[in-house]
Amino acid sequence: MLTKDFIGLIAGASGMKKKDVEHLLSTTNAIIRENLMAGKSIQMQGLGALEVKTRKERVIVHPRTGERSVVPSKSQLVFRPVANMKEELKKI
Repeated sequence: MLTKDFIGLIAGASGMKKKDVEHLLSTTNAIIRENLMAGKSIQMQGLGALEVKTRKERVIVHPRTGERSVVPSKSQLVFRPVANMKEELKKI
C-alpha cells in the first residue's frame, strides 16, 4: 500500500482532512524515529513493538574458499508483533 492510499483510508475512516492526516503521519514518523535513535523502544497497542537491537560482531566463513572474515557489529530495527497478531498471521 502506498502512503497516499494509507492517508486516504485514515482520512475516510476518521473524517479528517487528508492534509491533517498527512501532517499527523509525518509528525508520528518523526517522533518514532527520534525515540528509536535514542535507543528507546516503541510499543504500539494491538500491533507490536519496534526496537533497535545491536547484532554482535561475528566471524563468517566463505563457503567456496573457506576464507574467514569478520562482520562488524551493527544496529538493526526489529519489530515484535503482539501474541494475538502472531496467531492471526498464521491463519493467512
